[in-house]
Amino acid sequence: MSELINNREYRQKVLKELIMELHEGKSVDDVKERFAKLIEGVSVAEISELEQRLIMEGMPVEEVQRLCDVHAAVFKGSIEDIHKPASLDQIPGHPMHTFKLENREIEKRIETKVNPALEAFKESDSEENVSKLLESINEMLEIDKHYSRKENLVFPFLEKAGITAPPKVMWGVDDDIRDMLKEVKALLEDYKGNKNEVAQKAEEAIHQIKEMIFKEENILFPLMVDTLTEDEWLTVYRDSDEIGYTFITPRAEWKPERADFTQEEEEKSDIDSGVIRLETGFLSVHELETLLNHLPIDITFVDKNDRVKYFSQSSERIFPRPKSVIGRTVQNCHPPSSIDVVNKIVEDFKSGVKDHEDFWIRMGEKFVLIRYFAVRDKNGEYMGTLEVSQDIAPFQKLKGEKRLLSD
Repeated sequence: MSELINNREYRQKVLKELIMELHEGKSVDDVKERFAKLIEGVSVAEISELEQRLIMEGMPVEEVQRLCDVHAAVFKGSIEDIHKPASLDQIPGHPMHTFKLENREIEKRIETKVNPALEAFKESDSEENVSKLLESINEMLEIDKHYSRKENLVFPFLEKAGITAPPKVMWGVDDDIRDMLKEVKALLEDYKGNKNEVAQKAEEAIHQIKEMIFKEENILFPLMVDTLTEDEWLTVYRDSDEIGYTFITPRAEWKPERADFTQEEEEKSDIDSGVIRLETGFLSVHELETLLNHLPIDITFVDKNDRVKYFSQSSERIFPRPKSVIGRTVQNCHPPSSIDVVNKIVEDFKSGVKDHEDFWIRMGEKFVLIRYFAVRDKNGEYMGTLEVSQDIAPFQKLKGEKRLLSD
């Protein structure tokens, strides 16, 4: 074990030296031979880990990014499993291919729209330039879909494999970027002549977006390729449409290579078909599921061990719920900034301090009421938490009475 640690320490030391040599002006050709020898027989996950350690030690991401050209020059066939028989990011329609296409389009929008609008704004904060910058920032908020697919579809599978720290850290940074863009948007919508403040915050937001692209492609994506199985990738693929995409629409259909794979195999229920007898009646599994999905509300049930056990698929659904959340802890289904609130609700329900908690938020034209209920059996034993969400904006418009059938 000590030999392994020493090897990693040695590799990290040499990696740092190579980066500094590139910083000082050496070319890719000058360092690629030494780099190739350093990473011989090493997995891509370890290379990513070494680079991430350097970043965590305080080395700027831009400096580590200098290795990108060296990677490109050396990685072909030099690192075990860096390219599988068909590299996933080269397969049209595959989720990895889609993630990378989005990153290229995000970079393109920054260079062709956001940066020109920002430079024009810095030259003159005329009403026209304020409007153009606001338009470009509004467009950049579409990045939320890219981040949401990553957080809700990919992170559960990494967590299942025991990879918990990178997803938590990355989700926190994703939220910071969302907040930065929203703050710039708010400042532009109510512009008060504070040009320098707006420009500085916009530049920081764009900088963080670029850094996130680098972190995804050099740390997260290699972990995804090494970790997710073909069936897990298929789950990501099938659930992606519900969340949506950033600046692109995948046109190719991806099918797994495994010839004997069928959708029925994946979706086969653990419950045999038959009758479920309840205290006030009986229903078939099909009737029960269809009934729950026809409720004009979203419901999600988290069991006594804090794991998501069920959610309905109502046409009135407000928040996306990919199937991959099943079995995931409720804490890992929320951004880091919300975990304290989630834990407090669950603790109060378990202890009996509270039986319910309500929240309400504006979401565009929707006014969403989110209610949490402690689920207890006849003996008062805590069984879990029920979340119920509903758009109540239509109800706020009701007046008088309605006693007749609609035409």
